[in-house]
Amino acid sequence: MLPWKRLLRPLTALLLTAAVAAVPTAAANASSAPAHGWNDYSCQPSAAHPRPVVLVHGTFANATDNWLTLAPYLEARGYCVFSLDYGQLPGVPLVYGLGPIDKSAEQLQVYVDQVLAATGAAKADLVGHSQGGMMPRYYLKFLGGAAKVNTFVGIAPDNHGTTLNGLTQLLPYFPGAEDVIASAAPGLADQVAGSAFLAKLNAGGDTVPGVHYTVIATRYDEVVTPYTSQFLSGSDVHNVLIQNLCSADLSEHALLGLTDRIAFHEVANALDPAHATATTCLSALS
Repeated sequence: MLPWKRLLRPLTALLLTAAVAAVPTAAANASSAPAHGWNDYSCQPSAAHPRPVVLVHGTFANATDNWLTLAPYLEARGYCVFSLDYGQLPGVPLVYGLGPIDKSAEQLQVYVDQVLAATGAAKADLVGHSQGGMMPRYYLKFLGGAAKVNTFVGIAPDNHGTTLNGLTQLLPYFPGAEDVIASAAPGLADQVAGSAFLAKLNAGGDTVPGVHYTVIATRYDEVVTPYTSQFLSGSDVHNVLIQNLCSADLSEHALLGLTDRIAFHEVANALDPAHATATTCLSALS
């Protein structure tokens, strides 16, 4: 084994351990979410909001922590809101989104069916952050999701992968590095710009007919780089750079999905375009 590969394995394990330690132990899975409106399977969609909203977390996140702000925001506006955990690795608790992304999409497929069966709705809307803003595209494109989803909103999604500010471009100089990463956390390897997974996902076009797409990005994203790679091409796509709506918004990758109410206002607009209102810096107070 090359000496650097001996170093990479413990570094990968350390990264996973650090991510686990950073997550509050109380938030283990979706069942810990509030009982009313968020993961409440007795919730019946209203005439005003006829579709349940399924929230899809990002890498190293879970169904609760990622949505502590957005889920109540949407629930307070009358939506039936649900969230799932996906992509768990054996022996890695609390943080998810690390397994092969095609398999994670299969888990989303099953979960959406459960939500639709419980609510009686014909279709759902999806809102995802980071990997969760990209992974559902596989479900839409290859697993029949387009027939069951009306709107898909991606917050800081890695739709075309990431270079991590150029770091991933160094991988070819370290033979076997990608194999080590793929073995330890295949969900990470799938998100590297140029991966086989992304080549399959984006072949033939970014979108599928029948789904309304919105992408919300920040120019200060330090995880999905370049930030322009997040945007989609297609006939039914609304790409949003949050600084074009509020130049004072300094949110980076994590905060855009965790706490940014300006971004949340754009999410609400995408979910209910008939009642959309202008998003400005004052939207942070709404």
